[in-house]
This record gives sequence, structure tokens and C-alpha cells, in this order.
Amino acid sequence: TWVLLKGSSENEYYSLLLLYLKWSTLRKVKSRSWKKQRHFRLLEDGMTIWYKSRWAGKGHSTFSVTEVEAVREGHQSEVLLSIAEEFSADLCFTLVFHGRQGNLDLVAESPEEAQAWIQGVRKLIHRAQTMDEKERLDQWVWDWFQKADKNKDGKMNFKEVRKLLKMMNVEMNEEHALHLFTMADKSQSGSLEIEQFVHFYKILTQRDEVWKVFQDYSGDGEKLMLEELENFLRVEQQEGEQSAQHAQELIDSYEPSESAKKEGAMSLDGFQMYLCSQQGSIFKPEHRDLYQDMSQPLSHYFISSSHNTYLLENQLRGQSSLEAYIQALKRGCRCVEVDCWDGSDGEPVVYHGHTLTSKIVFKDVISTIKEYAFKASDFPVILSLENHCSVEQQTIMAEHLSQILGDMLLTTLLDGQVPQQLPSPQELKGKILLKAKKIGGFEDCLDETMTDEVSDEEDIANGDAESPTVENPPAECMNENDKVGACSTFSLCSTKVYVFMTICYTFLIISINLSSGTEFVQYNTRQLCRIYPSGLRTDSSNYNPQDMWNVGCQIVALNFQTAGLEMDLNDGLFRQNHCCGYVLKHDFMRDGNTQFTPEKPEERKDYRPLRLSIQVISGQQLPKVNQKEGSIVDPLVRVEIYGVPQDQAKEETSHINNNGFNPVWNETLNFIIHTPELALVRFVVEDYDKASRNDFIGQFTLPFTCIQAGYRHIHLLSKDGTAIPPASIFVNVSITELT
Repeated sequence: TWVLLKGSSENEYYSLLLLYLKWSTLRKVKSRSWKKQRHFRLLEDGMTIWYKSRWAGKGHSTFSVTEVEAVREGHQSEVLLSIAEEFSADLCFTLVFHGRQGNLDLVAESPEEAQAWIQGVRKLIHRAQTMDEKERLDQWVWDWFQKADKNKDGKMNFKEVRKLLKMMNVEMNEEHALHLFTMADKSQSGSLEIEQFVHFYKILTQRDEVWKVFQDYSGDGEKLMLEELENFLRVEQQEGEQSAQHAQELIDSYEPSESAKKEGAMSLDGFQMYLCSQQGSIFKPEHRDLYQDMSQPLSHYFISSSHNTYLLENQLRGQSSLEAYIQALKRGCRCVEVDCWDGSDGEPVVYHGHTLTSKIVFKDVISTIKEYAFKASDFPVILSLENHCSVEQQTIMAEHLSQILGDMLLTTLLDGQVPQQLPSPQELKGKILLKAKKIGGFEDCLDETMTDEVSDEEDIANGDAESPTVENPPAECMNENDKVGACSTFSLCSTKVYVFMTICYTFLIISINLSSGTEFVQYNTRQLCRIYPSGLRTDSSNYNPQDMWNVGCQIVALNFQTAGLEMDLNDGLFRQNHCCGYVLKHDFMRDGNTQFTPEKPEERKDYRPLRLSIQVISGQQLPKVNQKEGSIVDPLVRVEIYGVPQDQAKEETSHINNNGFNPVWNETLNFIIHTPELALVRFVVEDYDKASRNDFIGQFTLPFTCIQAGYRHIHLLSKDGTAIPPASIFVNVSITELT
């Protein structure tokens, strides 16, 4: 059957896939002792997977293929590894979900059935990811039709439509709702089939605010001719000379009418599809690509960095997991932390020492890092080892590092030469760099022999959850209180594994006084500085990383497992440059003689403040916060600026009562940005509550330098940082020089 599937045409493929995945019995596995059968099937829409227990009566669960990030084949989870002796790899697979939703480990009854699900779901994921804007909208409309059609007769009566409107987060009086229903019910049957429902949806989602913009540039009110579209792109979208070529590209990409295309024109439908696309979003498309110079010293880059990478939850009782490393690396993280302790069976383990967090095997961590280090980015990964092991288990660690990572691990000087500056991300592509305690001096480590003499660098600028604090560096970089085994094998000469600090002799990570902002910025043009949250906290909260970026600190480590403002800022900064985990600092942050200080940005020689004006126009299909049937959100939009102290600001719109479907604000928020190169802009949508704290609906954060001016959509993300289509905010952005 699977051979037949693979050899089929696209349409035949989906027909056969629906037939073959119509009903399967798979084991859902949660642990070595929890393995239960579940009935699975792919629903007729080709995008929804349904499953239930045979003992669950009418109860069942569903999830959309769009929620699935990837399918891992074989024993590629800790749970499936634990049952490897019971079930062979060709029966096992894992569905990996976006965000922080737990994965689904499954065991099929035959290798053929496993392959049908593995390859079938992968094909469906690819199909979902490659949909154009129209296909994505059609799928979304179909999903709503399925949800509203409670009796599954392929039709919706008016009662079902009324419930649908509540589900879609819109409050509408019964008279108006009946009017729209009657307009869509062309057959006057008292119910809507799918085609009529599409018409109903189109009436419901007519956007006057987009129509008004369209009318401003359309000569006949029906279409935008090529020259009119060019004019819109030049005047409103501020595209300048490229507007002519871009106009034709947009017509070719987004205009659904073939006759309009032949005429060289864009209809209102095409215009709205363009505005809702990634090209019409607030984020500059060219900044999504790898657009920065990657040949400069490492100290010239901000580096996406994780703290306590092994944890999925809090640092006192949370679960340690290989999945945490996988998720961090897939998000573009380039510096991961490994806390190593003696294991009871002679194998080193990784966990948060002296706590109730679970333990994972060091060897498995290194194998996982090897597999996932370069899936999201080719640029180097820094392995930050916190070594608490005995001499004997340090030796085992060194052997695992050498044997598992092999040529990936940086083990020699680049070109055999003592470097005059830190190497670049480009030079270190595909390499894993070890940051660990160093034994002996630089010259000693260049020799084949090592002494047992201990000499550490201080590797932390210690901080608490709210505001990192640091101390003055000691006269010599020594810390007698650190427990470091005097193990020459782990100090890595006998295995030819030189620590990164040895290879790059200028790589000093030390404490430094933050009171002298300019000196700290200058210091960070030459050296790498790592910041991470204080270990004295009782949770896994984060500090605001912006303060550290303002003075040029490169490795600002955060708890990736903790959602919130701080991770929104981190994701926002590293969303640019192909999400490669490295962002080039601006030139005034790379100049060793810079006089810049974040406290006085106006003293910078090329100081040029800008005015940011954001007209918040409308919102589209905002998700519900409270899932109760009658609950409708009262949305407001807040714009937050993070940067140097003078740039910190927040402004918000009023709230709109009972409308999360198509709220309209038409309110303008204004800001002065003194250091645009360091500013991040965060858009937050909340459900207003007079009596208690507002509920979070969605957010999107991006660097100020990545903002596109003009009429733009902001595609919202969940608290976990995952997309929640088609939820968006429509804005008009203006950026001008301050006169």
C-alpha cells in the first residue's frame, strides 16, 4: 500500500492517504509503564487527526496537522528509548508539536503502518507549510465550517451560524446576523452548504478600512492598474525606485483573477491578499534572509544563548530532558548550557545540582547536540560546561566529547596560528566550541603536555531575575572556591580537545563593573561576556536582556523554557538574519574607541533620533481567551519600546467592547527613538478587564531596524512564540527624522 502511495499523483495521493489512514490502532506511550491503545484516523479535510480510546464512549480528541512541527522516526525520544527493547525502531515515531505542547509518542502494529503515518503526516505538514494565502484562508474557513456543523450533515442552519459567530469571537445582534445569513442562502433552503458558507464568510469579513485605502489609489474603484499600484507602493509603502518592478511581482503573486492579471491590474481581493501576506507584513522581507556580514570577530555579535538548557520546567523540581536541547537549538540558540555531575553508575549526568530536577545522561546530551546543532543554523554552537564531576568522570566526559562530536569539535588553532583576534562565525561554521574550566595557562595548553595546576577564569556576570548585577574582577582571574578536578584529560590536551578559551586566547569571560557604561561597551568590542540569571531564584524567571545588549554583552543567557516578555525580546532580536542565532552589532558598538554610553545616547557623534508613528487601524480574527461559549474579548493594543533608557516607553489604544473578530481602533501612538539601532518594538494585544489584570491575547516583537513603513499587518504569536493564524493587527507605520 505504501509503495502505491509513493507512486501516486498528488490528487491520487491524498485520496489513498485518506483511505489508508481512515482507521488505525496505535499505542500511545507516556512512559515505560504507560502504553495504551488509541484509535486514530485522518478526517476528510486532510488536515485534522482524530483519536479516542475504545473505552472513552463518545469522547475523543483532535488536533490539526498545522500544530505538528515534525515527525521523528524510530526511537527519537526519551520515552521511546525507554521501551526500545520491547518495540523495534521501525514501529515507533514521535509527533512533535509547535511551542510548549508535549510531544506524542506512538507505536504502530506494523512497520508498513508506521511508515504510512510517518510519511503521510510529513507530506501533510509540507502541504500546510507551502499553502499560499488563498489556500490558507480556504483551509481556515473549512475548519470553521466543520466546527459549526454540529450534526455533521454538511449544512449549517441559522442556529448553528449564531453559535459560530460566538466561536469566531464576534458579537452581532440577531437581526443583522439573520440578514447576512439570508444574503448567503441563495437557495432559500434555510441552511448553508460549504459554497454558501464561503460567501457568508466573505460578507462577514469585508474590510472597509482596506477598501478605503484601495479607493484612494484606484481610478475606477474596481481595480488598481499597474501605475496606480506603483504609486501606492511609492507613496504609502515608501518603496522608492523598486516600486515599479515590485508592483508587477505582487500582481503575479497575489491577484486571483486571471483576467485582471492579463490586464496588468490588481483587484480588491488581490490587494487584501498582498497586505495580509509576509511581503505585506511589518517585518522587512530582506531582513529575514542572511543579510549581515558574518566574517567579523565573535565579539562583534549578539549570540542567542540559553541558561539551564536541559530543563523543560522550573529549576527546583522540573524535568530535565533531551527535548529541551532540541527545542533550543531548533530556535536558533547558539550557546547551550550543560551542568555535569557524577552519575551513580559511573556515567556523568546532567541536571540542576542539589535540587529535585530529574537527571539525564551526559553522553545522550552530547549525542543530541551533535544531531541538532546545525539544523537551524550553520554557525558555531558554544557548549558551556558547568563541571562538577570527579576526576574519573571528567575523563569519561572528555572521551564522550571527543568520540561523539569528532571533527565537529574545535580541537586545533585555526590555520595553526595564534589568533590576533577572535575568529568569526564564518570561519567557525559547523564547529562546536567548548567553554569550560581551563587548567594551566595559554602557553601550557599549546604544548602537548599538561600540568595539574588549576587556573580558572570567572565565567559569570552574576545576576538576579530582575536585574543582573556584577562585581569588580579580582586581580587575577582566580576563584579558589570553585570545585574543579585537577584532571589533565578533561583539560583536554591528551584527547586533543582544547577548550574554546584556550584556542581563542583573548576569550576571557569575567566579572566587570557596570557603572562605567562606555568602558563596558569598549570592553565588549574585544572580549566575550556571558550573563545569566542568578542561581538563588526559586523559579526559572528571566531578567530583561535589553539592559545587557545596550552595553554590548554578547552571550545573554535566558531560560528558553520560560515564556514571557524576556523571551519575546530574545526571539524578536534574533528573528532577523535568517534566525541564525548571530546578530551583528552596529558599528558604534564594534569600535574599540567608541564613546557611546546608553545613558547619554545624544553624545554619540552620529546621533540621529527618529519619530515613530503607528496608527493602529484594526484587528482580525483574534483568538478567544476564555473558551466559555458566550465569552467575547474586549481587545486593546499596546506598543512597547525597549532600548536605551530614554527610549523605554509604552502607549496603548482604548479597548473595543465585545469584538475580537474585526475590531477597529483608528488610533495613533507616537514615540521618539534616540538609538534606533538598539531598539526593539513589541506589539501586545490584550483582553481588557476592568476588575482584574488584562488577559494576554497575542504579541509580536521585532527590531526597530527591521520595520517596514506603510500599511502593514502584524501577524500575532502566542505566549509560546508560535503563530496563531489568521490573527493579526493592521497598522500604518511612519518613520521620520526628528527636526
